[in-house]
Amino acid sequence: MTADALDAKQRTRFNKLQKKLRRETGRAIADFNMIEEGDRIMVCLSGGKDSYTMLEILRNLQHSAPVHFELVAVNLDQKQPGFPEHVLPEYLEREGVAYHILEKDTYSIVKEKVPEGKTTCALCSRLRRGSLYGFAEEIGANKIALGHHRDDIVETLFLNMFFGGKMKAMPPKLRSDDNKHIVIRPLAYCREKDIVEFAAFKQFPIIPCNLCGSQENLQRQAVKDMLNQWDKRFPGRIENIFSAIGNVAPSQLADTRLFDFEHLEDGQQRGGAAAHRLDVVNLFQ
Repeated sequence: MTADALDAKQRTRFNKLQKKLRRETGRAIADFNMIEEGDRIMVCLSGGKDSYTMLEILRNLQHSAPVHFELVAVNLDQKQPGFPEHVLPEYLEREGVAYHILEKDTYSIVKEKVPEGKTTCALCSRLRRGSLYGFAEEIGANKIALGHHRDDIVETLFLNMFFGGKMKAMPPKLRSDDNKHIVIRPLAYCREKDIVEFAAFKQFPIIPCNLCGSQENLQRQAVKDMLNQWDKRFPGRIENIFSAIGNVAPSQLADTRLFDFEHLEDGQQRGGAAAHRLDVVNLFQ
């Protein structure tokens, strides 16, 4: 839907929402130095609201960004039954976006390896990530953009605490395990409810995930429901939790790899945040 198709009230709301998403995306890009001059960014487009919004906002920011960067949309066709293969190419061609459709039958692998009724997300994600990382090299992309937003990051924090025993979330920017790729999450500061509303205004041709989206009893869904209840009862709580992810005090936790508790009595602790970033190898030699 274009702004011209909206009435005055809707147009005002759309403009305000778009500016908010632009502002939050721009701030995340600046805070984490996500995009630099000459970057060729592979935008992973799943056909969901998040990746459509990411592509739209990044294209929008291209016109005003102080650096020049290139966007290439890539969709991984996992050969799920009933996947509407025409939807994304038609949308991207209509929008004038450079794109590639990467065909990999990861669906069959997941269905073969994962017992019926078990969660497919972990294996599906691993296969998808491997395919996309390899393709980024083929097309000369030095950055890979994923559409995870603030709520995804907070949910991941609780998933890791509740089910993995780790205080770990999703970083807005990371280097892949093979050290070959820089992955960025430009929507890291954006709330999912804003993305839902923006996608409705834009009337993106959403493609549902038949492989994992139908699994209603996932641990992530349980965490999402918990956070939604908190958001309704305690406005601002989700924002505070997200702020805490970027405001860590290692000396107030219990990870001896991050803080030198052993030598507190020696009075040799250095001041400042750098004091907490100890070399694990040296610490235990």
